Amino acid sequence: MEGCAITSAPSSDPRCNHRIRAREVRVIADDGSQVGIIPTSEALRMAQEKGLDLVEVAPNAEPPVCRIMDFGRFKYQQQKKLQEARKKATTVQLKEIKVRPKTDEHDYQTKLKHIRRFIEDGDRCKVTVFFRGREIVHKDRGLTILTRVVADLGELIKVEQEPRTEGRMMTMLLAPQVKKPTVPA
Repeated sequence: MEGCAITSAPSSDPRCNHRIRAREVRVIADDGSQVGIIPTSEALRMAQEKGLDLVEVAPNAEPPVCRIMDFGRFKYQQQKKLQEARKKATTVQLKEIKVRPKTDEHDYQTKLKHIRRFIEDGDRCKVTVFFRGREIVHKDRGLTILTRVVADLGELIKVEQEPRTEGRMMTMLLAPQVKKPTVPA
């Protein structure tokens, strides 16, 4: 009975005990059996006799449906379900790899390995070619590096944003290729 406060409870919580405004309610007992349509005062008395709360589970029904249950335990179980759902949710991050037009072969291979790892982990990857000084004149070298990355990763990626120049940087956005489920014939 202590689980349902009469005072300032959040509006997202279902109404319980004396906060239920309907004159008559359809009552479901704590064991799940239907009690029937009875006056709210009678339903409250039944809940108090069992040491439980009367909780409105379907307020829009005619008459509203209420259940006799331990409200504190009900809220705890809902909170646990919400935590479990958050734990299972996946978050996609945006990783960034920076290269220069003069990046050497070994450094390129290392950065390519990092991109491959990010994509296999399910993250999106932003590849940035950074031009310094007079390198900005040779934008074709930056474009060559970005097209080489796409060619080297092949089927593993899809290009979400084509290479484009913004000031002294040329960027391209890569995402993991959506794998189509194979249907056995």
